[in-house]
Amino acid sequence: MIKGFKDFIMRGNVVDLAVAVVIGAAFAGVVDSIVNGIITPLIAAIFGRSSLANVWVFEINHAVFSIGLVLQAALSFLAVAAAIYFLVVVPMNALAARRSRGEEPAPAAPAEDIVLLTEIRDLLKK
Repeated sequence: MIKGFKDFIMRGNVVDLAVAVVIGAAFAGVVDSIVNGIITPLIAAIFGRSSLANVWVFEINHAVFSIGLVLQAALSFLAVAAAIYFLVVVPMNALAARRSRGEEPAPAAPAEDIVLLTEIRDLLKK
């Protein structure tokens, strides 16, 4: 049972997914800081407010409605989507197109220790 779990964890796609989640979380922090530190205050300044959440705020029967808060969330989403598209999707599509045309560079030769281990394996098979 432990061996099966170890095999599951050590599969390439699980490790790749874990790395992607960690890098994605770090990248989200960068995008959030750009949106919250530059873009949102800039748009709020255009409306003459200190925060985008204070734009188009109204109250009905002591319930506060904030259209600016919705705008802020939409801007945040668009910034993350644009960053992922231009920094991940476009390069991956270019790489896939290069591969389909057969222009991908040849992979590097295996390391010396891999070659040695392969030779040992082949000798042991004999």
